Amino acid sequence: MAKIWDKGFEADKLVEEFTVGKDRELDLRLAKYDIIGSMAHIKMLVTIGLLTQEEESTLHSELKNILNEVEKGNFELECDAEDIHSQIESMLTQSLGEMGKKIHSGRSRNDQVLVDIKLYLKDEIRQIKDEVLQLFNQLQSLSESHKNVLLPGYTHAQVAMPSSFGLWFGAYAETLVDDMQTLVAAWRVADQNPLGSAAGYGSSFPLDREMTTREMGFATMNYNVIAAQMGRGKTERILAQSMANIASTLNKLAADNCMYLSGNYNFISYPKELTTGSSIMPHKKNPDVWELIRAHSNRLQSLPNEITLMTTNFPHGYQRDYQLLKEVLFPAIENLHTLINMTCFMLDHIMINSDILNDKRYDYLFTVEEVNRLVLSGIPFREAYRRVGEEVGSGKFMAEKTVHHTHAGSIGNLCTEQIGKKMERVADLIN
Repeated sequence: MAKIWDKGFEADKLVEEFTVGKDRELDLRLAKYDIIGSMAHIKMLVTIGLLTQEEESTLHSELKNILNEVEKGNFELECDAEDIHSQIESMLTQSLGEMGKKIHSGRSRNDQVLVDIKLYLKDEIRQIKDEVLQLFNQLQSLSESHKNVLLPGYTHAQVAMPSSFGLWFGAYAETLVDDMQTLVAAWRVADQNPLGSAAGYGSSFPLDREMTTREMGFATMNYNVIAAQMGRGKTERILAQSMANIASTLNKLAADNCMYLSGNYNFISYPKELTTGSSIMPHKKNPDVWELIRAHSNRLQSLPNEITLMTTNFPHGYQRDYQLLKEVLFPAIENLHTLINMTCFMLDHIMINSDILNDKRYDYLFTVEEVNRLVLSGIPFREAYRRVGEEVGSGKFMAEKTVHHTHAGSIGNLCTEQIGKKMERVADLIN
């Protein structure tokens, strides 16, 4: 198969293998989007006189056949195909002769790659959104189900003040709203059509870029053709930062679960099938799933920095370095899908200890409650604080294990409905 850049000579085999790298394997994920972009492009070519209506109809029909094979999982790159773009163009040429070669008019492989990646990322962002919403709704439900079950809150890893499982689950739910905000930012950057930028300097053909924007379902376009090419790397980095934010939330939730499951805490438990044992200690129930979620999440948090370093100190315009972005971003996206789904799976089986505060070690959780009770009776705060401190120091403090928090967002007023509406408003921006 001739390369689409072929000028009558062969590249050195070692050079070719090195420069192609993993592109052939990763490009299979882009096949669907390359075809969608080509369908929009040839429809536009008819309007500017570079294709006849009959040619477009024939090309569209053959592209649809290829798309059907992609969706069935039957599409493959031939051994001598350099990438997805050359494979599809070759298939059209084999089926339709010279007509197949017309599909590249007014395009560069550069803007094909940009279109493919943006369409692919839009689909992936939609899927991440749906998965985050599933986790969010699950956390909201757990928050309501266990809102009356108290547990210790900690500062400096020391027993501090009363918390509740409702507050704990709800905290992670609302944190996901912030993460969704950053996913919306990634969506808005990805939702811009770069087709027509060609190699980064446009085309002398009178391309109708508004038409291809509508055909492919982009909200707008990258108007400046140089800016469209400069978006390569930035689009991936912005999505990577959003993914890292979600991973940060998963990481902290995993760390909490590992801690709460330990024998020294015993706040939660899981069915034995979801934990692992020790080769030497028969009593062990190890939180391996949560530990791996924690570790994978840490790796994802390094992704923005890796992409930043890969794309630093470039002048404007295309550089071959950009090819490597797929090697780090595409597997990371798959990993994030897995982590969110595994988090949901584990939370489906979480069991809550409702008697945690019966342990006397948690009596001092309620010192602030007692100080506040004295203040409400008319005693100045500093005096109330001193009295309770003296009782603690002398071992005479007796805890009344009740809480009276009613302000918005506190133990007795979780604002679950308001948090739900906040998430709905944000998530609706991704469509």
